[in-house]
Amino acid sequence: MTLRDGYGDRVHRLLHAPRRALLVALAVYLACVVRVTLWPEPAPDEAFGVVRTVLAWLQGRGVAVTYAGVEAVANVVMFVPFGLLVALLLRRPWLTVALGALTSTAIEVAQLAFLPTRVPTVQDVAMNTVGTALGVGALALARRRAGRDLPTETPARVGA
Repeated sequence: MTLRDGYGDRVHRLLHAPRRALLVALAVYLACVVRVTLWPEPAPDEAFGVVRTVLAWLQGRGVAVTYAGVEAVANVVMFVPFGLLVALLLRRPWLTVALGALTSTAIEVAQLAFLPTRVPTVQDVAMNTVGTALGVGALALARRRAGRDLPTETPARVGA
């Protein structure tokens, strides 16, 4: 597959997205994170009811899954976009991971200080940081793959 075919073309567009588009995407993403993490109530009871129903269904079929496990995975997944977007903007992987940890810590401190119905934990910070690192890693893999798909020679110009 070459860089301009299917997957490669999408990776190329992502890696070369205009800075303004990345900033808008980051702002929208962060607004969603704020809504999920800093709303006074974690989620409506209906949402928890659905999660509990799905967990009970899975457990009834022998799948060893718990609410705590689902929450941990959700915390990882929630910060993967942070790692992708911030790494695209900064191009410094370790700084991106540090900012992910700092952002998550700020969220947990805000929950502790202002939201008595929320339960801030060190595990949330750790899982969010892992998610950030996975986002950075996914971007590094995409860049590596895109680099491999680049032609090794410049094709001759037609009519030259």
